[in-house]
Amino acid sequence: MFYNNIVLMQLKKKLKINTERVEGIVKKSEKGYGFLEIDSKVSYFIPPKKIKKVMNGDRIIAKKGFSKNREIVIPEKLIEPYLNTFIGYLQKINQQYFIIPDNQLLKEYIPCNYLKKDISKFESGDWFLAKLTKHKLNQNVFHAELIKFISKKKDPFTPWWIVLSKYNLKKNEPKIDLNNIVFDKNIPRKDLTNFSFITIDNNHTKDIDDAVFIKKKKDGSFFLIVAISDTTAFISYNSKLDVIASKRSFTNYLPGLNVPMLPRFLSEDLCSLKPNKKRPVLACKMIIKKNGSIKNSSSFFLAWIKSKAKLSYRNVSNWIEKKGSWKPLYKDIKNQLKLLYDFCLLRINWREKNSFIFPERLEYKFHLSKLNEVLNISIEKRRIAHKIIEECMIAANLTAAKILSKKKGFGLYNNHAGFDASNINYVSSFLKKKNIIISSKKLLTLKGFCNLYKILKKKKYKYLVNRIRKFQSFSEISLIPKPHYALGLKQYATWTSPIRKYGDIINHRFLKSIILNTKPFILKKDIIQNISNQKRKHRLSERDIEDFLYLEYFKKNNFEDKIFFSEIFEISRGGIRAKLLETGANIFIPSSFIHRIRSELDLNQDKGLIYLNGKLLYKISDVIKVKILNFRTNSKSIIAKLI
Repeated sequence: MFYNNIVLMQLKKKLKINTERVEGIVKKSEKGYGFLEIDSKVSYFIPPKKIKKVMNGDRIIAKKGFSKNREIVIPEKLIEPYLNTFIGYLQKINQQYFIIPDNQLLKEYIPCNYLKKDISKFESGDWFLAKLTKHKLNQNVFHAELIKFISKKKDPFTPWWIVLSKYNLKKNEPKIDLNNIVFDKNIPRKDLTNFSFITIDNNHTKDIDDAVFIKKKKDGSFFLIVAISDTTAFISYNSKLDVIASKRSFTNYLPGLNVPMLPRFLSEDLCSLKPNKKRPVLACKMIIKKNGSIKNSSSFFLAWIKSKAKLSYRNVSNWIEKKGSWKPLYKDIKNQLKLLYDFCLLRINWREKNSFIFPERLEYKFHLSKLNEVLNISIEKRRIAHKIIEECMIAANLTAAKILSKKKGFGLYNNHAGFDASNINYVSSFLKKKNIIISSKKLLTLKGFCNLYKILKKKKYKYLVNRIRKFQSFSEISLIPKPHYALGLKQYATWTSPIRKYGDIINHRFLKSIILNTKPFILKKDIIQNISNQKRKHRLSERDIEDFLYLEYFKKNNFEDKIFFSEIFEISRGGIRAKLLETGANIFIPSSFIHRIRSELDLNQDKGLIYLNGKLLYKISDVIKVKILNFRTNSKSIIAKLI
């Protein structure tokens, strides 16, 4: 009877609320009010006047109170600001400068100053890295200092510079004096400059790090040499350049821009296996038997080579597939391509039987103007020339893993553990319902994992593949050999891209210590963690740039009447996420565009299914027809509807 009594509420306010405080995260609304979220179930209203003292995402302590018989909280103490160091753009209003955070959840105009230069030299729309120095909850005002200039508003690379700054990635090549680079001349090398090595790459590739040579033996086996640029002959361990390369870890390949791990005079010249140039290499020689397996007699050695031709994937694929007019200039090159093609088919057949080859995914390429406008987006199919080089590199990396394991017991290994053990019982029972009987114990083995995906590939169970993919573990790097389930191999260690990947430089040094019978170098502290972190940041930066380009492309072109085929890859309570098969762009279809009466829809996120009045309507992996409706610039999302 006293539950809603006003007098009791007022008494509670006087006796208790004055001392009761709560801690939580501020969640702001676009309409000027907000809440303090204590956990997933408890939140308190923050009045509009008080919400102005905090930002969305701030962790604060607030005092409980009452307003109009409603329990509220008043922000009192800042625990952790949501903003610390952030990216934003400048805005000049009445001779005063503000920095506006590049965050769709933050709308604050934060007064700012620039300590390094006169801020008046900059214009509204210029981008900066900034640091929040004052918070309104503590000091009655928001204020920021501009730390670093990022880009002018009109720079066509502005989105790139913003993304690279966001993930703390470099925007330029390393700056090293050429005179500080000393080639190691003391290592003996075999002279293979008369061998008919060739390189196959994209037309525009300048950092060429692999060349191959093959011949067929009388017994029908293949003799293959994979020669990789010996970058460590130019980069001594723990030198200034080595430290820089270890921190960068990778060359960053973005649409319209690449930022090299090494200076371009190394990556695109001295270390690049350019045609008719004598270059030092670390080489692996292998015998591939008639059944496609690699003989155990494989070995590594140091050599000099001189590539006889720089070929393109497109020309080689066209020639093998008997398309177009291109043909090899010399008989030796023609013979190399024929043998490499036969080798490739042999290895693909062996891997299909003895390991596993995942179904190929469509890849997309942005064609940009000089001003970085998207002219077109094309599907990049992996053709036979790509597969030839891929099979050469997989064979070489597999061989490196075996030799490192046998000779050293350690190296830098690429691992994939298959399914997460904590979810394996669910995966097994789920498959059983689909008449695929494989025990949990077998699914955790390399053989069981490969057999499952062979079944799914053969029967074209796209829905099942999509459903169980989320229960797989992530790829990792380790110092000890472990299986790579996604490749179907017992161990795998890459060394074939030392111009582009610091992890491959590490394996080069391990392999060279075996060749030269020297003590292995000491691995730098936290290097594996740094490589993993950099890989993740590169992947995120590429995704962000692609999202931006997709948005610009669809905004610029009028596709209102065009029908797109899309494949569903995620179903949530809010709607469908799908990929446009023609361009690769991700789209979102709100539930209101699936069916008008929401109560009749059941969007089952766990099962990846959508039911309408109890009947199955759509599932993950379905291909649907859609039309583009509009764009949400802040979230970089493309909204579509079903047709």
